[in-house]
Amino acid sequence: MLFLVPTPIGNLADMTFRAVEVLKNADLILAEDTRTSSVLLNHYNINKPLSTYHQHNEHKISGHLADQMLAGKTIALLTDAGTPGISDPAYLLVKECIKNNIEVQCLPGATAFVPALVNSGLPTDSFCFEGFLPLKKGRQTFLKRMAEEKRTMLFYESPMRLLRTLKDFGTYFGLERQCCVSRELTKRFEENKRGTLQEVYDHFSAKTVKGEIVIVVAGKDYEPIKNLNLTQ
Repeated sequence: MLFLVPTPIGNLADMTFRAVEVLKNADLILAEDTRTSSVLLNHYNINKPLSTYHQHNEHKISGHLADQMLAGKTIALLTDAGTPGISDPAYLLVKECIKNNIEVQCLPGATAFVPALVNSGLPTDSFCFEGFLPLKKGRQTFLKRMAEEKRTMLFYESPMRLLRTLKDFGTYFGLERQCCVSRELTKRFEENKRGTLQEVYDHFSAKTVKGEIVIVVAGKDYEPIKNLNLTQ
């Protein structure tokens, strides 16, 4: 069978007991980056065969991995941080397993956009996760479509592209649209900056930005609660 095992997005203590048990009992562990995953595995004294599985080889090896599971092996798939399949490879292998009637289980665990959404102060009853924005082709069309979205929106972004993306959001959504940028979640220097797109842009333009980033943006027609200060 196949286990999809979420890994901590920063703090290694966020690993679940069940995740450690599954990894210790697996016949093979697949990792997006074996160097990154080795730090986690060594921390929990997990010594199992380790192989790479990432966007550059997943098309070639998914069938071979399915054959190994059909032969009786239990495989666990990790990504560098978070849940496999959420802006990380997993879909093709899961699809191959389902096609071959191989059991698949995804363990609950860390996903960066969930804590970012919950602590943003924006509505959590209805939201959409969009992952990374298109870099070039289709970016303008995408932003025009998202400008009409009424649900809370969540995006992943890199530090080097944060200011560009906030500027584009301001252009298409309006500079007064409420948002929250979360970075370094669960780590020592975690930061959650809330406010309008203009305020958040000004904040990050005055500093060096590091760490993985989640941007949470209010949907169209959202009205902030009176007397609620989201800029702290």
